[in-house]
Formats: sequence, C-alpha cells, structure tokens
Amino acid sequence: MAGPTEPSLVAPGPPGVKVGILALQGAVSRHAEAIVALGATPVEVRGAGDLAGIDGLVLPGGESTTMSKLLDTSGLRAPLADQLTDGLPVLATCAGMILLATDVLDGRADQRSLGIIDMAVRRNAFGRQRDSFEADLDLTWQGAPIDGGPFHAVFIRAPVVEAAGPAVEILATVDGRPVLARQGAAIVASFHPELTADLRLHRLFLSTFEEN
Repeated sequence: MAGPTEPSLVAPGPPGVKVGILALQGAVSRHAEAIVALGATPVEVRGAGDLAGIDGLVLPGGESTTMSKLLDTSGLRAPLADQLTDGLPVLATCAGMILLATDVLDGRADQRSLGIIDMAVRRNAFGRQRDSFEADLDLTWQGAPIDGGPFHAVFIRAPVVEAAGPAVEILATVDGRPVLARQGAAIVASFHPELTADLRLHRLFLSTFEEN
C-alpha cells in the first residue's frame, strides 16, 4: 500500500500544533508520518509528562488488552482520562476505539476502557487476522459527504460499534454497521486510516483543534 506522504489531498496543518501519539504499543510510526505530512509535529506519549503541551492525541491500533494494562503500569491512565474528559481532541483507531468506549463486548474480564465516548464496541467483530479486508467507505462530516469521493479503509481484526448514545454521530458504515463515529472532540474508527495514502481523516481530526 502507498505511504501516507503521497496523497493528492494533503493540506498544511495548523502551524506549531503538537499531536501526541500513544506509544506504549501498536502502530505509531505511520500515524506520525501522516501528522508530519499535514504540517503538525508528532510527540510520542509514553508517560504522564508527555501529555504536557500537546494539542491533540492519537490512540493507534494494536492489542487493546495489552494497551489497557500498559496504561496502568505507565501511570498514564488517570492523567490521560482527565485530559480526554476535559475535551482534548483525540483520533482513536481500531484498538484505540475499544479503549475509548463505555462498554467492550467480547473483551476480557479484566479489560478496562476509558469510557470517553458513549458506545458499546465489539472486539474482532469481523473476524481474526485472516479475515482482514479493505472497503471503500462513504464518509460524512457534520451531516454532509466529505470531498474527494469514497475513503479506502483497511480493516484488521476490526471492532464495530454495536450501540451508540444520542450524542454520537455515525460517520461511516460497512453493511449497515458503524465503523466511524464522533462524539464531541473524540473521533473513533474501526479501521486503519494510517495504512493508506488518503489523509482526509487525519486532516479532519486536525480541523477539530480549532473547535476546542
């Protein structure tokens, strides 16, 4: 697949903006490349001190149960939850979506989520690694289709939204099942936008910084 620095729909990001990327486990480098391509500065977040001065945060894909445990051992869980509750913009992909949900279906008994976005998410809803797939999605934003046509999305052991509260805006679906949603400053995606050359979702994420 093409790298994220090659798209035709790249626009400069806000000057001086710093975007934290949770770097405890998971797909960090491709998100960092996307952030750089859009003119912002990525900052790896491994401890509470790394949260200082960031304008937004990416929670990448990975293994949600491992990431949950590492939030505890790193001491990040409480300060991270506080900043997200206070409205820090966040883009959460795949495992990151699971971390932000209020309810996790088919999760481990000891798995803890942050409860930032009012939805129930089912882990591995489309199957295991061998069931990975790609799909062209019709994305909306604030009730209107986004420019540029369908978004080519990569799904790997992807979760899905099984239920969502009234404050959650569904932005894309696969076979009627929500795979992209937004509530306030939080955007969650079942898929991996960093694995394609299309930076529109990262650009929309950066656009929310001006709303907060």
